[in-house]
Amino acid sequence: MFNFQNITVDIQNEIAVIQTGASLGQVYYRIWEKSKVHGFAAGVCPTVGVGGHLSGGGYGNMMRKYGLSIDNVVDAKIVDVKGRILDKKTMGEDLFWAIRGGGGASFGVILSYTVKLVSVPGKVTVFQVDKSLEQNATDIVFQWQQVAPHTDDRLFMRLVLQPLNSKVVKGQKTVRVSIEALFLGGADELVTLLGKEFPLLGLKKENCSEMSWIESVFYWANYNDGSSLNALLDRKHYKVHFNKRKSDYVKSPIPKDGLKWIMNKMIELGKVGIVFNPYGGKMNAVASDATAFPHRAGNLYKIQYTVSWEESGDAAGKSFISQIRMMYSYMTPFVSKNPRSAYLNYRDLDIGINSHGKDGYKEGVVYGNKYFGENFERLVKIKTAVDPENFFSNEQSIPTLPSKAQGT
Repeated sequence: MFNFQNITVDIQNEIAVIQTGASLGQVYYRIWEKSKVHGFAAGVCPTVGVGGHLSGGGYGNMMRKYGLSIDNVVDAKIVDVKGRILDKKTMGEDLFWAIRGGGGASFGVILSYTVKLVSVPGKVTVFQVDKSLEQNATDIVFQWQQVAPHTDDRLFMRLVLQPLNSKVVKGQKTVRVSIEALFLGGADELVTLLGKEFPLLGLKKENCSEMSWIESVFYWANYNDGSSLNALLDRKHYKVHFNKRKSDYVKSPIPKDGLKWIMNKMIELGKVGIVFNPYGGKMNAVASDATAFPHRAGNLYKIQYTVSWEESGDAAGKSFISQIRMMYSYMTPFVSKNPRSAYLNYRDLDIGINSHGKDGYKEGVVYGNKYFGENFERLVKIKTAVDPENFFSNEQSIPTLPSKAQGT
């Protein structure tokens, strides 16, 4: 899909037609070229491809205000198994529902999405506040859980936990807690708001930076090399390294003792980082079956586990992957259960693999319920209707119904 990178922005109708080979950075840049008060609700990493991002859900730092990327999709073009190019009208309601959160690769080849642009103020505010365990970090994380999913929906506060060497006690490890925020408004309003709701953070105006929305995209992408906004068009910005990601959803606040225990485990392991992405706001307002993406109201935040390494070779990879699997295991008491939910776009083969033989449907249920919850069975029916021979398949694609799968 690499050559499908066209982006047509129509400010008058507040929509954009985006081919699925485009990157998010290209999308943001092309919108900014046409308007300084429009944006799009999608991810913070500009080199992510539109096709996978949108078909699996797509979230970013405006999700509490505007929902997921798929909540703002109004049309799409897909090539089906018969080679037909279908749009929303000709593909029908079921398939259009499935490719918004159910992944596109199970159903066909998505060529483009038509999306609603969203309004952004002329000035937004960002901040990053870092604290270590020696600076009351556990209490701050505990209070973050009470605030971030419930605060003003213009405010998104991501929380990142990372083990590192202590600057206070030589030779000791600690955990750094970073709170990274985007507020669709001014710094004075934000400082007043968090002074009331999140006093432990101690946010001051000097911690905040006011900027345009496109500059905030640049800021969140960690472009700190003095490059211009044109860097958003660079599809090769990030250095490629080895990494593994896993995900979880949290429905009840983790108690302080639990947080202390988690941070000790992070120090023991030494490399695994954890990112908390708050829900609430618009995420609570969209029904869990409105799109194929099911993780809506009832979730306080989503966890991303992350481990990256530079060393090549199987031994290094096994060591780091073992660490992230152990961390995931340690988190079992604190996260969603029956099923233990997962986010499709952090593809995790640990939670189930499909060989698409006679037991394809049963194998699909294992990971399908984690990714899609109660929406899984509808996805299977749609898959069986549009691709009965299971032509579009991968290790975690939607399977066909058992009767159809027997002969494949």
